[in-house]
Amino acid sequence: MGMDYNFFAFMSRMKYIERWSLMRSTVKENILEHSLQVAHIAHALAVINNKVFSGNLNAGYIACAAMYHDASEVITGDMPAPIKYFNPSIKKAYKDIEQVANDKLLSMLPDSLRPEYEKLIKIDPESNEYAYLKAADKLSAYIKCIEELKTGNREFQKAKISIKADLDKITLPEVKYFVDNFIGAYEKTLDELD
Repeated sequence: MGMDYNFFAFMSRMKYIERWSLMRSTVKENILEHSLQVAHIAHALAVINNKVFSGNLNAGYIACAAMYHDASEVITGDMPAPIKYFNPSIKKAYKDIEQVANDKLLSMLPDSLRPEYEKLIKIDPESNEYAYLKAADKLSAYIKCIEELKTGNREFQKAKISIKADLDKITLPEVKYFVDNFIGAYEKTLDELD
């Protein structure tokens, strides 16, 4: 008889952690949905790097790391960005809390599996892959703003401007390529997509 490891049961609880808690959203978004969207975009950025810009990224690894990029939030909850990044002390404290939460999650795996998931959950912030993951996360937030504004929810107007300014500062050509070739479609209705 096997042991009951709690890791995947905790991961399934990502669906209960709502994002954008300080904003009135027309469509609620949880971190499970968000993580899948970030995985789609991160994978696309890596593929664009490889196929358009002759790079050599591991698109599968980046997509999998994106699926787990907010895993710690099943323990910590989703702290709104204005609070998380209010000042360097709070930002550092939150990063420390995330590390503790990630360690706790990883302890819920058999020893033989832990190193594989540690590579995904504790992706090196100095790595090239991390830059693509963060860019995908930012693009996902921008898409959320577009979708909310499309429904007439002006609550996301300032966030869209701020996030677009952040995107414009990202020097990865894959981000510009994604924005230039794919973002406009998010403004369309279903009939226009057809």
